[in-house]
Amino acid sequence: FVEFAAAMRMPGTESLPRFPEAAAKLAKQIAAKPQKAAAENFPAWLAWTVHQKTIEKLKTEPVEDLRIDFEDGYGFRPDEEEDGDSERAAIELARSVATGKATPFIGFRPKSFAPETYARAVRTLEIFLERFAADIGDAFPADFAVTLPKITDRKQVKDLCDRLTKIEKKAGIARGTIGVEIMIETPEALIDKKGQFAVRGIAEAGKGRVTSAHFGAYDHTSLLGISAGHQHLRHEACNFARQIMLTTLSPLGIRLSDSVTTNLPVPLHRGKASTAQENENRRSVHAGWAEHFSNVTNSMANGFYQSWDLHPNQLVARYAAVYAFFIGSRPQNEARLKGFIDKATKANLIGSTFDDAASAQGIFNFFRIGIDCGAFEAAEVAASVGVTADEMRSSAFQQIVSARSES
Repeated sequence: FVEFAAAMRMPGTESLPRFPEAAAKLAKQIAAKPQKAAAENFPAWLAWTVHQKTIEKLKTEPVEDLRIDFEDGYGFRPDEEEDGDSERAAIELARSVATGKATPFIGFRPKSFAPETYARAVRTLEIFLERFAADIGDAFPADFAVTLPKITDRKQVKDLCDRLTKIEKKAGIARGTIGVEIMIETPEALIDKKGQFAVRGIAEAGKGRVTSAHFGAYDHTSLLGISAGHQHLRHEACNFARQIMLTTLSPLGIRLSDSVTTNLPVPLHRGKASTAQENENRRSVHAGWAEHFSNVTNSMANGFYQSWDLHPNQLVARYAAVYAFFIGSRPQNEARLKGFIDKATKANLIGSTFDDAASAQGIFNFFRIGIDCGAFEAAEVAASVGVTADEMRSSAFQQIVSARSES
């Protein structure tokens, strides 16, 4: 997920091309040699494969999801300025959608529905969505979402959804068209005043609109009183929060997105640089990539297959981490899954119970997600493990086993 401030005018048709150009240029300049990248300890074949796929991704589809941010990234402005920016951002986004230049997933984030920013949040919400809906007409995007930050009570989600229903009715679009993303970044969003888990209730308050939940590590740790020097994505407070989200929201089919890496992979020196300064720039970028690569990998290992990027340069480490995660583990997972299918089928044919279906399903999920993110092709994986491409995409492991046992 990519978050950029509305003031940067990034959703316009003239601005969006800067992202692929910036990311591809940096990747070509600094990561031209795979052995110099953050994945330098990987086998040569894996480093080269990941390098090639990452460069291709940056050239063809560098940004998959864009949020226009009127919250922290935008800050506090005079009302007339935010009113104007809200309308202009809606106009530009509608234009990019109409011309086919918008990202596949789009949306925007107003300020919190907390009392101190409520009036401003509602005003921006209505200005933006009403203008966007008016300009886009019948072609309102199916994957558009409003991200609600700093939630402290399920009533805030209900309030947002009620307002979205009114906006949809006024615009003449189907009810439920506009999705909602909840940001879990306050202690109250995890455990309510009664001491009960709050996350699931917050999601259910959306009445089917909630498509994803995003974790805000830095707001969360700050509100817990953790000092700035000790705030990071792997703090135990963050691990605890993510586990609550994973346990309560995954069964509902809600996508989970992890937080940001704030150490950006950017050069320290601008303009014409000396050899020493160029080396410092390279070390700075590599250090930022390495941290982001590590954080993205850790997120995926813990069931969060998406997270946010704050800068185009982070896209390099983002895709490198995703491809390395899946491609690097593909050989052993293919062998394991094929073995599970063979053993399970034989066991069922003689009336025994296969007791490792959970492990096999986990591997099956690994391949599904890997296929969805483009790490590998469904047909290739299906052929190597002995299933069809349709089975790989539409069936659970146990269903495949059962169907084959009955035939």
